[in-house]
Amino acid sequence: MSEREPHSEPLSDREFNFTINDFDRIRQLIRAHAGIFLGESKFDLVYGRLARRLRATGIRKFSDYLKLLEGGDQREWQAFTNALTTNHTAFFREPHHFELLSEQLRGIKGRNPIVLWCSAASSGEEAYSMAITTVEAFGSWSPGVNIIASDIDTEVLETAKRGIYPAERVSRIEPERLERYFTKATGPNGPQVQVKEEIRRLVSFRQINLLQPHWPIRAPLDAIFCRNVMIYFDRETQLQVLQRFAPLLHRDGLLYAGHSERFSQAEAYFRLRGKTVYELAPALRQGITT
Repeated sequence: MSEREPHSEPLSDREFNFTINDFDRIRQLIRAHAGIFLGESKFDLVYGRLARRLRATGIRKFSDYLKLLEGGDQREWQAFTNALTTNHTAFFREPHHFELLSEQLRGIKGRNPIVLWCSAASSGEEAYSMAITTVEAFGSWSPGVNIIASDIDTEVLETAKRGIYPAERVSRIEPERLERYFTKATGPNGPQVQVKEEIRRLVSFRQINLLQPHWPIRAPLDAIFCRNVMIYFDRETQLQVLQRFAPLLHRDGLLYAGHSERFSQAEAYFRLRGKTVYELAPALRQGITT
């Protein structure tokens, strides 16, 4: 018996008819549009997230909703993508990366400009952690570093721009950092904090799909953070993205990856520098004169 058979017919307690054919079409659409690979185990997750879109649009059938997408409705395409994007992040997640970033920044102090790209910014915690690291590395609120933060999900980008978070989201940050870089606020659901303006102004947010043909990003970059994104791509898509990252990096630039990501298929472009941190392959570094 195939593991897909239990889902081949709609369950009686579902609000909407959702068949395996609907699921397969959704998998194909999101993979082509955003590179996200949805395994067969995601059937219930996809139903739950997209059922909200059917309610919002007033559509009663998944087949009709998919026709809306395939007809080119750009607003709904963005809502569809937002619904299926997984956003999980935290301040100073994987602390060793920020320790290395600080060391890297001190090593290139005086370079103008220094540009960092946070390519999957989600709700902003990673980009602001990078900004705090630059302030601490250079001992200045104006460190001369530009941080570009992007994501495919427009909703989380709006959250990121505001820089306002529930207090529990910063519970693991050291008290000294918390006092220096955040202000207290009160929200409808309890205590909140906001990233201080001095940190927020170091980051510019943009909507970028890593599969779009052109990125509004100019080389050279000193670092690219692309953490816990590639796990949603198949190896071919990973390689395509990595091939495009490589020429954007400065000769001594670094690519920071997620804790479970390995890029053995991209040895012609990157080699492992340290724990989930990559540098350009020697042949590429030799070809860069600046």
